[in-house]
Amino acid sequence: MAAKRPRLYFSFRSPYSWLAVERLTRALGRPQEVLEFVPYWDPDARTEAALTARGGTFHYVQMSKPKHLYLLQDAKRQAQRLGLAMRWPIDIDPWWEVPHLGWLAARERGAGEAFYREVIAARWQRGEDVCTSEVIARVAERAGVDPAVVLDAVENSAVRAAGVDCLLRAYEEDIFGIPYLRLGPHRFWGVDRVDDFLAAYAERTGTPVTTPAPPAVPAGVGGYDTDTGGGCG
Repeated sequence: MAAKRPRLYFSFRSPYSWLAVERLTRALGRPQEVLEFVPYWDPDARTEAALTARGGTFHYVQMSKPKHLYLLQDAKRQAQRLGLAMRWPIDIDPWWEVPHLGWLAARERGAGEAFYREVIAARWQRGEDVCTSEVIARVAERAGVDPAVVLDAVENSAVRAAGVDCLLRAYEEDIFGIPYLRLGPHRFWGVDRVDDFLAAYAERTGTPVTTPAPPAVPAGVGGYDTDTGGGCG
């Protein structure tokens, strides 16, 4: 039996998910060709009801205000270490089905990688609200996908079912935060564990992996923290 591909549970909501994929990209080139990407997000009432009906639930616990304020500072610090510009988006009543189910629809049409890239650019580089139909339509156009197909994803029963499959899988695998990498029985939570994952991946597959050194820390910017896994939902 063929071994399962390594998996990455990701979320468009999480800056740490974005930063982890950036580091994986620098090490692997095109991580979506190596890893199985599985979306993970706060479900709306319809998705949550379908998940519950299948015996699942959502493990993630919403963060406190102090933790959120810390995350604002820490994510920007880590982005600067990677030489990335970052604009923090303002989420007003976000509907996370829009980008995540949209990604599933785009992936079905062979454009998952391009759609992912354009959502990231919209959210973390331009600070746009990727949960709105206007923004996600522009994202789809840039990714080469029919915007109508992506916008219809939230009402498409097959795409909805695929989304529930993803969240049920996360429940069954005890995924509690993002980013979360799995390599066989080994688990790696948080952007700070990406190097550990890459080392384990290189050892298991015999594939040489070069972990690029991050850029020098700009003046006035702290280094990586040692008391956090660098993960969030």
